[in-house]
Amino acid sequence: MQIQSDAFEPNDTIPDRHAREGDDLSPPLRWSDLPANTKALSLLVEDPDAPGGSFTHWLLWNIPVSRDGLDEDVKHRGWFADEARQGDNDFDERGWSGPRPPEGENHRYVFHLYALDEPLPLEDGATREEVEKAMKGHILGEAKLVGTYAR
Repeated sequence: MQIQSDAFEPNDTIPDRHAREGDDLSPPLRWSDLPANTKALSLLVEDPDAPGGSFTHWLLWNIPVSRDGLDEDVKHRGWFADEARQGDNDFDERGWSGPRPPEGENHRYVFHLYALDEPLPLEDGATREEVEKAMKGHILGEAKLVGTYAR
């Protein structure tokens, strides 16, 4: 299972256009080699270097396996026509909110893609804790993509 972005290479800098103080556009993502029997995907983007502990920047679930990725600027497109759902991030906003580390600090942003054996029974606006609890026992595989950002 793999995840990548056309916006940045693994362990490289996330462009300003995807940062909170830039255009705040979600980066384009592509994935491949999903495990057999994958019925849905979940995506969690976090900053594990945040001063208060891991900070959630994006939370999606029930992404159909028929998709091979997400286009740039998902946040600003609003709702999904399919069963995909978005949760509230740690900025208390629904959808993508880009990197904004403290000035002078370089942080990692980890994009976790999970392959699930069934869709999650959660509505829009669920929290990270609710999504992680619902995923327990249903994860078939995980892929990670790490980008960095400094102000």
